[in-house]
Amino acid sequence: MKLAGLKSVDNAHDDSVWAVAWVPATSSRSPLLLTGSLDETVRLWSSDELVLDNTSTGHFLGVASVAAHPLGTIAASSSLDSFVRIFDVDSNATIATLEAPPSEVWQLRFDPKGAILAAAGGASASVKLWDTTTWEVVADLAIPWPEGPKPAEKNSSKKFVLSVAWSPDGQRLACGSVDGAISVFDVARAKFLHHLEGHTMPVRSLVYSPREPRLLFSASDDAQVHMYDAEGKTLVGAMSGHASWVLCVDVTPGGEAIATGSSDKTVRLWDLGMRASVQTMSNHTDQVWGVAFRPPEPGGNRVRGGRLASVSEDKSISLYDYS
Repeated sequence: MKLAGLKSVDNAHDDSVWAVAWVPATSSRSPLLLTGSLDETVRLWSSDELVLDNTSTGHFLGVASVAAHPLGTIAASSSLDSFVRIFDVDSNATIATLEAPPSEVWQLRFDPKGAILAAAGGASASVKLWDTTTWEVVADLAIPWPEGPKPAEKNSSKKFVLSVAWSPDGQRLACGSVDGAISVFDVARAKFLHHLEGHTMPVRSLVYSPREPRLLFSASDDAQVHMYDAEGKTLVGAMSGHASWVLCVDVTPGGEAIATGSSDKTVRLWDLGMRASVQTMSNHTDQVWGVAFRPPEPGGNRVRGGRLASVSEDKSISLYDYS
C-alpha cells in the first residue's frame, strides 16, 4: 500500500485538533469527516474536498474525542468538561447529554452494531457503557491493577484510562491506561478477562483488526506500536520507527495495513507482513493526535478511493489517498 497526499486545510480549527473520525455514508449523503478541537467545537467536513459542512458548540472545555455511529446518523463528542454530547449528524440537534463524572472523558467508541457507546473515563479508572436507545449507563467497567506491587495511594494516576477499542464482533472491549497496561473485558458479562503487557508508558490508542478478530494494535508513548493476540494474551510483534510518542493508530478497512500519528510530527504507514514502517508523511508541523481510515460504503461499494485523514496540534487536517 502507498499513501499520496490529497489535500490539507490549515487553521481548520482555532486551536489544536485532538480528535478525528469518519461518519459513514447514508442513503442520502456521502461520508463526512468529523473533527474535535481544543477550541471546544466539533466540525463536519465533506469527504473528499474537506469543505466545512457544519460547526457545533456546546462543550465548555476542549473536545478530546469524537465518534460516529456505524449507521452514520448520529455522532458523539466528549470533552474535558466531563460531558458527552450525542447529536444528529444531519440536523446537528442534540439528542442527549451524558454526564461522566468525576473525570474527563478521553476516548469514545460505538460498538460495531451501534448498540453501546463506550467512554474511557480518565481518572475515574473505569470505562462507562451507555445503551444507545435509552442513553442509560448499562455497565461501569473498573480497570483492575496489573499483577505485581500496588501503589500506596488508592487514587494513583497509574490507573488513568486513555483509550478503548471494540472487537469486530462486539464481544470484547480493550482499554489502554497510563501505566502501559491494556485491559480486556467480556462485554456481555461486564467481566475483566486479562491484561496485555509490553508497553512501559501510556497507551493512547487501540484498534482491533477487522480481518483477524483476535489481533489488537496499540500505540504508546514508549514510541512502540504493538500487535497482540488479545485472546491468547501474547505479544505478536513490536514495531518501532517513530522518534517519539505514538499518539494514535488506525487500521485499513480490509486489515492490510495500519497508520499511526506521533509527536514527532509524522504519519507512518506500516506493512503488517513486514512488521515495519514503509512510508512516512510529513504534512504536519506539530504532533499528530489522530489518524482515521474512511470505512467502506454501504453494500460493499469500494469504487470510491481509500482515504486516510490526520489531525494535528498545528490546527490542520490532512487527507491522503491510499492504494
